[in-house]
Amino acid sequence: MTDIKPGLFGIKKSNRNFAGKEDWGKNKFNSSFPVSLASYLHSKGLKNIYLELNKKLEVFHNTINGESLFGIAPDSEQLFFAFESPYTKYEQLLIGNIPRDDVVTHNTESKNCLKALEIKLTALPDNSTCDLKEDQYGCELVIRPDTIVYLACSIAILFADNGEKEKLKDIFGNEFEQIKDWTQPSSVLSYIPVMAKKLDIIFSEKIDCQEPLLLQPVWKTLGKSPQLADNCLDVFVWSNFAFARLFIDAAKELNSKITRQLRSIAWLFKMLYDFSMTGQMNHRQIIDELSFNTKNDKAFSVSGKTTHPYMKCDCLVNPRIQKSEIKEIIPGGGQNMLSPERRFDAIIYNSPSLFE
Repeated sequence: MTDIKPGLFGIKKSNRNFAGKEDWGKNKFNSSFPVSLASYLHSKGLKNIYLELNKKLEVFHNTINGESLFGIAPDSEQLFFAFESPYTKYEQLLIGNIPRDDVVTHNTESKNCLKALEIKLTALPDNSTCDLKEDQYGCELVIRPDTIVYLACSIAILFADNGEKEKLKDIFGNEFEQIKDWTQPSSVLSYIPVMAKKLDIIFSEKIDCQEPLLLQPVWKTLGKSPQLADNCLDVFVWSNFAFARLFIDAAKELNSKITRQLRSIAWLFKMLYDFSMTGQMNHRQIIDELSFNTKNDKAFSVSGKTTHPYMKCDCLVNPRIQKSEIKEIIPGGGQNMLSPERRFDAIIYNSPSLFE
């Protein structure tokens, strides 16, 4: 009998070596495991839950199979996972270096890059929902600025590939020429609701062209305890348009200052606006100069109370993969390669004898 080497289900070819401990660190595992989990779902004949927009620009739940998610069947011998790599198809759209995405899939036979995915492995419930009823649990999402860049590119490419840059320019019109200084919150704030409406027009125009952008597996625990629920794992996928609702919907509220979510509207709009004018986006300059007195360490974050209405479904209450199946996803003793963070609060929480 051949010994099974440590590995992750479905990841046969990649730029990571799961036989060694180096590629099992927290940051790497948090992007590798979700890819493996999606491949495992495929092997069971299950599809991922797909959040996309309908023609009313409302988020609804569809499904997306593994082939549509990765651009090629998850069990294909030609599938290569390039973790923390750039999606070179977008290079033409950007001034400067293209950011790396969490995973880019490739076809080793055609040498083509297929899909680019941001990955968020999220706990269910989060701190904002752990004391609520189980059917009200939600997951926190923390979004990095580069995700907004990839979102902008995924939209711009729809107009670039079809020679429709002028159509995008027509949607924007000339009213934004009145913004004299894009770096000043006072100059931009009043325009943000209009920007959101223009972005919605773009989504309506290209509603049939949505692409998966964010791969979000959930792992469910028993309340806020560190114990996994029996049904603990599932995979949600956000389309690029559906993902944008997480910050564009914030423009519906009355705002007296530019929050991180509103700033993300300004970033996305400015990137697409510049593309409509010149055919390229200086993404780094936009993010640096349009900081609006807030750090750029993240684009924005939303709590489980915010994500729950979008994600609410049976699979959020009862994820389809059981904890007994984790050994199938991490074969060969791979769990022994993990190096989890040692957190003082976690040690105290899990050591009740200290207080006896």
